[in-house]
Amino acid sequence: MNNKKSISIWTDGACSRNPGPGGWGALIKYPDLTKKLSGSEPHTTNNRMEILAVINALKSINLNLKITIYTDSKYVKDGITSWIHNWKINNWKNSQKKDVKNKDLWQELDGLTQKIDINWQWVKGHSGNIENDIADKLATSAIPKN
Repeated sequence: MNNKKSISIWTDGACSRNPGPGGWGALIKYPDLTKKLSGSEPHTTNNRMEILAVINALKSINLNLKITIYTDSKYVKDGITSWIHNWKINNWKNSQKKDVKNKDLWQELDGLTQKIDINWQWVKGHSGNIENDIADKLATSAIPKN
């Protein structure tokens, strides 16, 4: 019987312009604790913030837990569960033989997720999912104001 504790993570990224100042947010729910994380970069893209939200959430937890990650970014979910396999086979090149965008972050995320089993779930953004709305608020609130 597997008694491994489970953890749920909701992540989101945001930019005020794309590219421009951006923020990321993560809501982490343990069985007996909730943690909120956020951060920002002065010049970035929405997709980079989406990936960074997941990376920073994973860096902040015990990876020896059963993990479910909820993201409203199909780019993140499809990238890590599907596209990444061919990117790695093709030396981090896309189907047009160009470097994969955000290769540095994809490689970091790939390294973090190699030895852990993550249940990746896509959720529709801005649709009343309370946890996703909290992650969105964390991300948008973290955007640097110029």
